[in-house]
Amino acid sequence: MKQLEIDINADVGEGVGNEASLMPLLSSCNVACGGHAGDLRTMNTVLDLAILNDVKVGAHPSFPDKINFGRLEMVMTEAQLYETLRVQVECLESVISTKGIVLNHIKPHGALYNLAAKDLETAKVVVRLIHDLGSSLKLYAPYNSVLANLAIKEHISVEFEAFADRNYNEDLSLVSRQKNNAILHSKEAVLRHVLSMVKQQKIVAINGVEVSLKASTICVHGDTKNALEILEYLHLGFMENNIKIV
Repeated sequence: MKQLEIDINADVGEGVGNEASLMPLLSSCNVACGGHAGDLRTMNTVLDLAILNDVKVGAHPSFPDKINFGRLEMVMTEAQLYETLRVQVECLESVISTKGIVLNHIKPHGALYNLAAKDLETAKVVVRLIHDLGSSLKLYAPYNSVLANLAIKEHISVEFEAFADRNYNEDLSLVSRQKNNAILHSKEAVLRHVLSMVKQQKIVAINGVEVSLKASTICVHGDTKNALEILEYLHLGFMENNIKIV
């Protein structure tokens, strides 16, 4: 039987401060670069940890809204959105350039991620940014989303991302964080959720309906209170199921 492979990522540099514990259990990370969180100090810190643990580095740009942690949509022109995202990513790249590593991917954050997944004009801004930054950059985006489909059409390499610790609606949107059942806290439930994604390429939506879903990278949110326990349990579960972390 062919061995399955999966990337594990987490958002870092967002003020939680647990990156030293998480990094050894990740294969890629998404670094906050000033929009919703992060500054030059935090970027330097998490990049050093990523290098130490041989973790791929991505930029995690956002709507410029630290007050709401980038979780609310902002009304911006396409030019304004493009400019703030460009500044954020180039800020991270300026730090990366001193470390002897390269930027692997872009993953929008929060409300920007969710909006670009369904809104073509927002998706176009993200895709244009990646084209302008360099054709070798990958995009982390939801399966069958407007953003992923546009990027593929524009010859950008896409890693389909799914969330280990979040419940889904039938349309593959994430259950709102305003709802009590948005987040999975049980490590056993998270493993079942992820194994279904990786092995069966499907998930069970919050209404009980099975939905097709492809994932090549799995995100565990670093601010989930038991994120470390979840990551350790996923590693054990992957070994038992002959899934290689790449």
